Amino acid sequence: MSARLLALDCSTEALAVAACDGERQSTRTTAGGALASSRIIALALEALADCAVPVAQLDAVAFGAGPGAFTGLRCACAVAQGLAFALGKPVLAIDSLMIVAEASRARLPRGLRELWVAMDARMHEAYAAQYRLAQDGHWQVTSAPALYTLPALAACWRTTPPHGVAGNALAAFGERLPDHGVALPDEGVDRAAALLALARRAFADGAAIAPQAAAPLYLRDKVALTTAERQARLPSRA
Repeated sequence: MSARLLALDCSTEALAVAACDGERQSTRTTAGGALASSRIIALALEALADCAVPVAQLDAVAFGAGPGAFTGLRCACAVAQGLAFALGKPVLAIDSLMIVAEASRARLPRGLRELWVAMDARMHEAYAAQYRLAQDGHWQVTSAPALYTLPALAACWRTTPPHGVAGNALAAFGERLPDHGVALPDEGVDRAAALLALARRAFADGAAIAPQAAAPLYLRDKVALTTAERQARLPSRA
């Protein structure tokens, strides 16, 4: 199905913005973090202009729903929701960990169809989920996104070792996450193109929702640790 879409994600330190009109598309992946809220609208307008898509003619607005950075999730959701309300259009909530899986698709070794995504969630924890690449090319969720302590995720992987792991958690935590199979770090991937690919599929699959139903996927209520809690989560030196 041909569609005119705008897609936004700032659930990580990267800001990903993409737009399309049918097969024509424009993508941008750049520094985000604290800069995301000041840059997201300008980049969205640039991407739409590249595709010659007036804002008023969008069919839907997609956003990275999480899990991920608390402020970034709120930023992307608020912009997508505000645009969708103003235009009378629906939104597409995209699994932010699945974006990492999609961005890693081209680097998957032949025959590897089961993939974990693990992202540094700070506070000695990781956001992680498991996906399977189905025969139709769609990602299927086999273990839903969850917030893991490092010992809990390591124990999970020791019980059933992953065939491969994508994301930045391996680089962040090293030997604290063993038995990871093929490592697929997310450096250098086109996050915006992956976001747009998932948005296209979601729209074609009829996954659009009303803007009032849009909400970030928060997996953590607590955003800071006490000094004692931080010390307790450090790896043992014994």
